[in-house]
Amino acid sequence: MSTVEPVAALLVDDSSQQRLGWRMILEAHPDIEVVAEAPDGARALALARRMPLDVVVMDVRMPRVGGLTAAERIRADLQVREQGGPPGIVLMTALDLEDFVGPSAEVGADALLYKDVEPEALLAAVLAAATTGRAHA
Repeated sequence: MSTVEPVAALLVDDSSQQRLGWRMILEAHPDIEVVAEAPDGARALALARRMPLDVVVMDVRMPRVGGLTAAERIRADLQVREQGGPPGIVLMTALDLEDFVGPSAEVGADALLYKDVEPEALLAAVLAAATTGRAHA
């Protein structure tokens, strides 16, 4: 068993079924723990402000506050905090990936993936992005 704390992940999507799918993939890995879920970017930002997170897996397009806006706010709001810097961000989309490459880079996302990505690729992106979040701790 590892002595390293598991990666603390927040899942954000307006579809509870999508969050469940991500949860099943991520929690199958022994070093990842899903610690919270949110249906939109506004709730994600509220959770990120009050709990230590290593990575946020978030849909690009959601009602109220979308993933791009939430990612930008999470990065800006959490640059300085007791638990370290902001968490890593993995943005997900069911739409044309090319439409979001530039905007996701502008908001500081660590990865941009299709929602139907292979589980291994999602795990690799989450673990890599979590390293970004932990580097600030």
